[in-house]
Amino acid sequence: MALIHKFIQDGEFYILDVNTGAVHIVDELVYDLLDDNILRTKEELIEEFKDKYSVEDIEEVYEEISELKKEGYLYSEDNYEEIALKSEDSKDYIKALCLNITHDCNLRCKYCFADEGKYHGTRKVMSPEVGKKAIDFVIAHSGPRRNIEVDLFGGEPLIALREIKEIIEYAREQEKLHNKVIRFTMTTNATLLNEEIMEYMDKEMGNIVLSIDGRKSVNDNTRIRVDGKGTYEDILPKIERMVEKRDKSKSYYVRGTFTRDNTDFYKDIKHFADLGFKEISVEPVVLPDEHPLSLRKEDLKIIFENYDMLYKDMLQRQREGNEFKFYHFNIDLQGGPCVYKRISGCGAGHEYIAVTPDGEIYPCHQFVGNEDFKVGTIFDDDEELNWNIGKQFKSAHI
Repeated sequence: MALIHKFIQDGEFYILDVNTGAVHIVDELVYDLLDDNILRTKEELIEEFKDKYSVEDIEEVYEEISELKKEGYLYSEDNYEEIALKSEDSKDYIKALCLNITHDCNLRCKYCFADEGKYHGTRKVMSPEVGKKAIDFVIAHSGPRRNIEVDLFGGEPLIALREIKEIIEYAREQEKLHNKVIRFTMTTNATLLNEEIMEYMDKEMGNIVLSIDGRKSVNDNTRIRVDGKGTYEDILPKIERMVEKRDKSKSYYVRGTFTRDNTDFYKDIKHFADLGFKEISVEPVVLPDEHPLSLRKEDLKIIFENYDMLYKDMLQRQREGNEFKFYHFNIDLQGGPCVYKRISGCGAGHEYIAVTPDGEIYPCHQFVGNEDFKVGTIFDDDEELNWNIGKQFKSAHI
């Protein structure tokens, strides 16, 4: 489908051609004449806008728009539609594994989708045997893919550091035997970090996600210990030290969650940037509507205003040579992974799986514990696994 997206930012009129990524800065006349999914006839547009613009101006601009459309810069066709439909029938190979190394956590974050780490079940830690079997499983199902990503997730994965070390040691042996490259990442609340652990993580982790929600008051309202106390004073120095250890070739990002209690989240992102962090992600919470921290439709106005303030701040810092990256603003208009996502969807269940401490397989960590989305276990034969769940996600492309 041919689509454009129109928006106004700081008094400038923008047109984005969705399928090519072409961006046009236009005047108000051009902006008015364009609809999201169709270029109406010249006669229709003259009739609608003759009281606002002269007929001669409308006719002249209409010819220019028509030429841009003809050249493929506006209302371009989707060149990937046929590829996306064909890919639904292509063979699936797993390239990423979310290893839920623990269903336990030493914090009780108020918005945790995983029921404060235990995923609506009992608190437990993955055994090395299950972890090794999961590594075998992903290698066996990776096909010709050489690069495999394993995200150590929880709960809080560092509770199980002994198990993690044994699993990673096994993975390093197996990647050599099978000509694979296994890249480990970890998401941690940073409470258990010390120099020894940081040295190990810096050596073994391709990416480290460090969880902190922003300003002290914001963080300590939601990211709390079992006794109800906040974590900011404890974790901030550890996060700063962990980031200090990462040189420019190694990835990290500081990650927060904003809820209804801090819809002014721009201040939290600014707080991180002012502390010197260069890789930042602050994401909207995902919660049922009835949860007191869930975001509502009436919050959208202030949320949009905060994104606008963020954009202006980032632009100013970039001009000053002091820029930082914000995860959700990283969009490749010329293709890259964004095009791939359009074709294949998010990858859940066909390129990406989550494995629990018991060895159960789900299409994504967000579905863990939901029996309707259980693919099977890593101990099952392939014919026993319900790969149709992944096919549903595969067909859910743009």
